[in-house]
Amino acid sequence: MSNETEIRPFRVDVPDEAIADLKRRIAATRWPTKELVTDRSQGVQLATSQELARYWTSDYDWRRCEAKLNALPQFTTEIDGEDVHFIHVKSRHGNALPLIMTHGWPGSVIEMLETVGPLTDPTAHGGTAGDAFDLVLPSIPGYGFSAQPTELGWYAGRTAQAWAKLMHRLGYTRYVAQGGDQGASVTDAMGRPAPEGLIGIHMNLLVPALAGPQPTDTEEERAAAAQLATFRQSGFGYFLEQATRPQTIGYALLDSPVALAGWMLDHDTDSYYKISRAFVDGQPSGNLTRDHILDNITLYWLTGTGASAARSYWEAGQAQAMAAGQTPPPVKLPVGFTTFPGEIFAAPRSWAEKSYPNLTYFNEVDKGGHFAAWEEPELFATEIRAAFRPLR
Repeated sequence: MSNETEIRPFRVDVPDEAIADLKRRIAATRWPTKELVTDRSQGVQLATSQELARYWTSDYDWRRCEAKLNALPQFTTEIDGEDVHFIHVKSRHGNALPLIMTHGWPGSVIEMLETVGPLTDPTAHGGTAGDAFDLVLPSIPGYGFSAQPTELGWYAGRTAQAWAKLMHRLGYTRYVAQGGDQGASVTDAMGRPAPEGLIGIHMNLLVPALAGPQPTDTEEERAAAAQLATFRQSGFGYFLEQATRPQTIGYALLDSPVALAGWMLDHDTDSYYKISRAFVDGQPSGNLTRDHILDNITLYWLTGTGASAARSYWEAGQAQAMAAGQTPPPVKLPVGFTTFPGEIFAAPRSWAEKSYPNLTYFNEVDKGGHFAAWEEPELFATEIRAAFRPLR
C-alpha cells in the first residue's frame, strides 16, 4: 500500500497536563450574573453551567472515555489531503452489511458509541444475526481526531466523496449510509451521485426541509412548519454565527471550557432541557448522562476543534450560495427516514416523500430527540436494522 492510501492504527493518549490544564481553566471561569428569566430564553442557564463545571472538575474521568475509545478498532487514513479518523468494528456474524454512519454538530463519534453493540452484534440485543452490520464511524474533517482542514472546500459534498473513497479503501463493494444533523447532509450528498457500491441511505433529520417552505395542508405539516418557525426565530443563533462568523466564536471555544460547553448545550430546546436535568436534577434522559455529555464536550476541548467544527457551517453556506438556482440531482437509491419526536421538527411522511420520492422506509417513533443514537441507542439500532433489512 502506498503512504497515501495507508490505513494506520490509532490510539487516544491524552497527556496528563492537558487534563490538568482543562481543570485549571474551568476553575478560573469568570461567571456572568444569573439570567433574568426562568427558562432557556436567554440562553444556557447559570445553574446548569455551574453544576456542569462542578461535575467536570470533581467527578468526571476522561480516562474512562479514553479507555472506551481505545477498546474499539480505531484508524486514520489520508483522503483528499486530510487525515481522517474512523472507528471500524467488524461483526462476528457472516454476511454483515457494511454501514457508514456520520455524526453531527455538536456531536462526534462519541454520540454513536452505544450503537456499536446493537448494530454489530444484534443477537445480543434482541435482533437476529441476519441484521448485523460492519460499522464504520468516521470523524468529519475538522471534528474530533480527524485533521482540521487547511484549505477551503470541506463542505458536506466533499466529505461525502471522501466517505465513498474510505469505504472503497476498506474493500467494501456494497454498503449503506446513515446520518443525522451534519451527518444527514453528508448522507444526503452521498445519495445524490450514488457512488459505486452505495445501495441505500437512512437519515433522521430531513435536511431538504431546511432549504425552503414545505406544504402545510395537513395538521401534521402545520405542526412541523410551526416547529421550524420557532427554531428559526429563537433557536437559530448558533447556526447563524457558525455559518457566517465561525472564527469569531472560535476564540471563546478554544480558550474557555465553560464557553465551549455552553455553546454546545445551546443547540435545541428538547436536548438542552434533557441535558440540564441530567446535571441539575441528576435525571438523565436515556443515555444522555452527565458522563456521556462530558465525554463529547471534552473531546472537542482536548482536540481543539471548536472553531474548525464551526467552520463546517460556513462551508455549507458557501456551497449553498454557489449552487443557488441549481436543482440538485434526485436521490434514486432507496431512502429510509425515522422521525424522532424531540427533533428540531418532527418531519411528516409527506415531507419526506416530497424530498425523497424513492422513500422505501418511514417510521415515527415515540421517544428520542436530536441526538437519537446517543439518547436511545437500542431504539435507534432497531430503526437502522428495519430500514436496511430489505436491501440485504
